[in-house]
Amino acid sequence: MPGMGGRMSTVIKAKISRLLDKAEDPGETLDYSYQKQLESLQNVKKGIADVVTAKKRLQMQSQKLEQSVVKLDTQARQALAAGNEELARTALERKNVAQTELQSLDQQVAELEGQQQKLTDSEQKLRQKIDAFRTKKEVIKAQYSAAEAQVRISEAATGVGEQMADVGLAMQRATDKTEQMRARADAVSELEAAGTFDDLTALGPGQDDIDRQLAQLSSSSQVDDELAKMKAELGSGEGGEAKQLPEGGQA
Repeated sequence: MPGMGGRMSTVIKAKISRLLDKAEDPGETLDYSYQKQLESLQNVKKGIADVVTAKKRLQMQSQKLEQSVVKLDTQARQALAAGNEELARTALERKNVAQTELQSLDQQVAELEGQQQKLTDSEQKLRQKIDAFRTKKEVIKAQYSAAEAQVRISEAATGVGEQMADVGLAMQRATDKTEQMRARADAVSELEAAGTFDDLTALGPGQDDIDRQLAQLSSSSQVDDELAKMKAELGSGEGGEAKQLPEGGQA
């Protein structure tokens, strides 16, 4: 679909940015930035040292050329005094070459001195900037630490922190379980008061309602048998007394 790639890229970048923002520690970021600035300052110092070294090397060459110019001028004068004009000309030609090189070296030394001055000025400005950044960095770190501590204290006091939220959820679960247990205890007490548990225990272990009815029937049949037997025994006794009564009457 058109635009799907761009939208996905935006979503991914947004999520990465959120993760980075969550993981970023302002104090560490400021310290890292300060360290990088110190590295830049060291690089500037190294550049100044390199320029000064090159300038010193050219100045040494310039001193040698100056000595050579003086020497060639002296030799030309000596040759000319000795009547050797050709030798004097050669010495003067070499002197001119040395003077040309000397002028070139002086120009290069002047350029290096200009570069050195620029680098020195940049080094001073950068040092001032770094010193100001260090002071501001420490102030920001102190403010962030104070704000972070205030947030932790406020979260602990109001219970909006992650740990306090977990504690609140655990307390709520414990309260729910306690209320559930109390409701169950009240239900058991109510059933016990109604005699429900007495009827259940009267059945005996392993008995249900059918077993109870069969047991009642068996008990009733046994009672009927015993009653019939007693009646039979009583009936026999009453018959013997009836036969004896007439005989006693005749007597």
